[in-house]
Amino acid sequence: MDASKVSGANGVDQTTDAHSMAERETVPAAVRREQIRRLIDERGFVRVSELRETFGVSGVTARADLDALVAAGHISRVHGGAMPTHALTRGRTDREPSFEEALASSVIPKQQIGALAASLVLSGQSIILDVGSTALAIARALVARTDLSDVVIITNGLSIALELEQAIPRFTVIVTGGSLRPLQHSLVEPLASTILSSVHADLAFIGCNGVDATAGVTNINLPEAGVKTLMLRAAARAIVVADASKLGQAHLGTIGSLGAFDTLVTDATATNDQLAPLREAGLLVLQPQ
Repeated sequence: MDASKVSGANGVDQTTDAHSMAERETVPAAVRREQIRRLIDERGFVRVSELRETFGVSGVTARADLDALVAAGHISRVHGGAMPTHALTRGRTDREPSFEEALASSVIPKQQIGALAASLVLSGQSIILDVGSTALAIARALVARTDLSDVVIITNGLSIALELEQAIPRFTVIVTGGSLRPLQHSLVEPLASTILSSVHADLAFIGCNGVDATAGVTNINLPEAGVKTLMLRAAARAIVVADASKLGQAHLGTIGSLGAFDTLVTDATATNDQLAPLREAGLLVLQPQ
């Protein structure tokens, strides 16, 4: 009997998954890689798991294809998958980057912001921590501060909560309810306001896509902008965290006016030309030296 077939309950031969995959892997590697390159260009970000399912290849083959495209300069590898190389070098865009895309860009600036923001936290305080790769850097810096204890952290970011988990019981981690947005692994309405409307935290660290002296603090995605506004209202002191690329930018969703925020924490590459209008508007700016 052909080893690639088994007899079903109705007596009809059925091709096994292994045989099906073997057939699909007979597509020449060069052809498959060109198809992968086009798919990544179209979507902006593709996971390894998606390539396995789409092209019927093993994880090893999918990663080898990505490595070959990286070597050719067509794509860039990021956590969990790949994205077009030009996406990491382009300027302002109104396309919301995924969490993985953001995580792969501006690594050093975000580490600087994370360390500086975490230095503002005291033991015994309550903190609201937003979603995003900059917030993840803050979470990591908070965990690294072994002097901190009895800190309550409220977040709507699943990645943030998982990062903070290792600091329990020094930290109490509360995750808001809500609908899951896979792009940022974030929780938004409905239900996100249930927690945020019933708390009053000492500090809120809020991320964004733009900080502008006139437009205020803004975000590309409207549902997330709404949750950020709730965070702003739920804290005694609101701190916006943004790297230099976001300064002077304005987007669709308004989080709050510049006057609603106490402080901006940014990175060392932010220039005086970028920061002067924000300081003149009354915003305290903290920047690593």
